[in-house]
Amino acid sequence: MNGEIPGAVLFACTENAIRSPMASAIYKASFGKNSYVQSAGIRRGEINPFMVEVTKEIGLDLSHHKPQTLADLQDSLFDIIITLSPEAHHQAMELTRTMAVDVEYWPVMDPTLIDGNREQRLAAYRDCRDILSKKIEKRFGPLVKAS
Repeated sequence: MNGEIPGAVLFACTENAIRSPMASAIYKASFGKNSYVQSAGIRRGEINPFMVEVTKEIGLDLSHHKPQTLADLQDSLFDIIITLSPEAHHQAMELTRTMAVDVEYWPVMDPTLIDGNREQRLAAYRDCRDILSKKIEKRFGPLVKAS
């Protein structure tokens, strides 16, 4: 499936507050016309202002994102689940018992683990955003630059 655009993609992480919504928004900006995309977490976190700020820098507005859990999803028919944290990967592997779905694990560091001043913390969020962009581009093809 490498390089092919799946019909439906789920990005999953721990709280659906940083990594999975960023990945979902980046993916949707480039491939959303040809693919359904969602994001969810193992637990419902709270929207993160640093995540909103660094996605705005690349033309994506996530200020209205509402974190949700896997159990909240209305649609569970995904071609691929991309997990971004160990907990999400474990949960997704459990789903493969009852669903025919491919699961890929893309370990991406949680930027909330970085301490420091505002600029140091923002740098960690930018690194996370940029790593997700590179992984999405490598897996699915060239990204469309948001304006």
